[in-house]
Amino acid sequence: MPTFDVPGAVLDWEISDEGGEPVVQLHGLTSSRYRDRVLDLDLGVGLSGTRLLRYDARGHGRSTGRPVPEDYRWERLADDLLRLLDHVFPDEPVHGVGPSMGCATLLHAITRAPERFSALTLVVPSTAWETRQAKAADYLAAADLVEAQGMAAFVEAGRLAPRPPATVEAPETVPDVREDLLPALLRGAASTDYPPREAVAGIAVPTAILAWTEDPAHPLSTAQALHDLIPGSHLVVAATPADLSTWPGRLHDQVVAVSGREG
Repeated sequence: MPTFDVPGAVLDWEISDEGGEPVVQLHGLTSSRYRDRVLDLDLGVGLSGTRLLRYDARGHGRSTGRPVPEDYRWERLADDLLRLLDHVFPDEPVHGVGPSMGCATLLHAITRAPERFSALTLVVPSTAWETRQAKAADYLAAADLVEAQGMAAFVEAGRLAPRPPATVEAPETVPDVREDLLPALLRGAASTDYPPREAVAGIAVPTAILAWTEDPAHPLSTAQALHDLIPGSHLVVAATPADLSTWPGRLHDQVVAVSGREG
């Protein structure tokens, strides 16, 4: 796989080049492009006729990273994304797709460089603004747990948490990160938040928001707030695995609609 150097890390990336629209797909915290595929969050599966870029964020999957919490703030991840887009898709607006941490990264990137994006598909937005403080405390406690008891204790704690109904058929997985980096990833996540509401309200590209129910880490309140802020955005909520299975098709339809080509 090709790699790309950014300050403090080396990003591992791949591209499925079938011509057509450039699309970049991100992933969530402690995940990777491989793990999101297992979790049915690889919305680009079957996305034909595009140039689809997937990559592992710093400290995740096959990408390298440092045990420095500030490296994993969403602003820093947006730096990495914009640098990689300039390398792979210079001077082309890109359709950005990403869940949770990937969604947050896209929001920081587009509010900083709106010309780099043609459309957004924001998937299971995380806690933000008013709901972020409580989640930050959870992340800090989890970082302490990993340092005291190891990755296994963190995985077991996650296994005991209720699963959103839309994900009950997904297999169990473990974090796709190195144990020695996990506390820094969690502390970095605890120290960051979405861009200010007024910046999000300035997003002017076609935007779909895909959310699911009964997940305190990805509350519907954030998805609804984004929908209210982003002009013309479209909100879809999944309550069952069958609902979730429609998301790749929704991405395909959005790419077709934005590009103006035939499906």
